[in-house]
Amino acid sequence: MNIEEFRQYCLSKRGVTEEFPFDEHTLVFKVMGKMFALSGLQRLPPQVNLKCDPERAIQLREEFDGDIIPGYHMSKVHWNTVIIQNISPKLTLELTDHSYDLVVSKMTKKLQAELKKLD
Repeated sequence: MNIEEFRQYCLSKRGVTEEFPFDEHTLVFKVMGKMFALSGLQRLPPQVNLKCDPERAIQLREEFDGDIIPGYHMSKVHWNTVIIQNISPKLTLELTDHSYDLVVSKMTKKLQAELKKLD
């Protein structure tokens, strides 16, 4: 999977926007204003930071040593950096869904209801 495929997948999810809040090289994806994924567009190999349940994060880092690592410039407890060219597209999408779902689950009931209303 490449960054453009990853970008298209993120944008296909309900309530997602993209922006460059930090600099012109760091693409951030938000659901209802809350960050769930980001990618340094100039980083090689291509990689993305995704939110992850802390226990699962540790398991993934052990299983995919070097391809899933503690989040670069992020909370090492709640974020992983995923080298997307080194893992299967299926796993990348699964981890993206997990990140999105974690962020949505922490939203207020009001925001969750607004998200459900979006087409």
